[in-house]
Amino acid sequence: MTTYVGVDLAWGTRNRTGLAFADAAGRLTHSATVRTDGEIADALAVHAPGRVVAALDAPLVVPNATGSRVPEKLLQAEFGRYDAGAHPCNRSRPWMDPPRGWTLAQRFGWDVDPATAPDGDTSVAVEVYPHPAMVALFGLGRVLPYKVKPGRDLASLRDAWRRLVEHLERVCGPTLHLAEHPRWREIRAAVAGAERVSQLRAVEDEVDAILCVHLAWLWGTGDPRMRVLGDVHDGYVVVPGAPTVPPTPRGRANPPVVPVLDTGPARRARMSAHVTAPHHPPEEPRPRDH
Repeated sequence: MTTYVGVDLAWGTRNRTGLAFADAAGRLTHSATVRTDGEIADALAVHAPGRVVAALDAPLVVPNATGSRVPEKLLQAEFGRYDAGAHPCNRSRPWMDPPRGWTLAQRFGWDVDPATAPDGDTSVAVEVYPHPAMVALFGLGRVLPYKVKPGRDLASLRDAWRRLVEHLERVCGPTLHLAEHPRWREIRAAVAGAERVSQLRAVEDEVDAILCVHLAWLWGTGDPRMRVLGDVHDGYVVVPGAPTVPPTPRGRANPPVVPVLDTGPARRARMSAHVTAPHHPPEEPRPRDH
């Protein structure tokens, strides 16, 4: 039996790592926040003892000593206008030599090549990134500003979180069965009743992991929207489709969106990695949040 795993992986063991698990039908079974590699291993042993399809919000393949990887350039070209590009990753940074995500994948026996079909006997892991995934899945004109950053006050963060919760329940909720899960109800209540920014920050990584586990399920079930930017040699990111609405000008709220329905499991077929060419001129990158 396959277990789907979502990991919002911190670059080191001091910060929070979000974990989420879903069963073969895509139903959320558990989510939590941990810090160390040992705690990640313990959670996997309990909640994902068999074959795994994992989606990690963390670099897996970083071959370059300096500069940007191919996927950062492709993400910036396609999603930069939505503030959903990514900061360059390279091995000049100690936490990228080697990347923590790659080290964990080796430890757990996860194949990180996106050309490896997720319907075989091998556990697989792919790199994902929540910001462009939200833009594509939710039909956003700009990424939701729910991350705790300087200049964002409690009122603006709570509004962004309200919209994020609504989008997650609308698009991912039917598959994840979010409304039925007690932990999701706790997260929802914590967000709605937050009186301090720190209360929102405390659930940030876990919620990102919940989105990641839905992406793992889409990848593992062969959803045709899932595409690969880059490859295992130069680095890659898996994204669920392209932007569907024009970018919203900075400083304005996201416009109303037409509901994007989850298509459910598609045919199981061997999925070969492919490179998507840039569609727009690149803009200045936005740091990747962890």
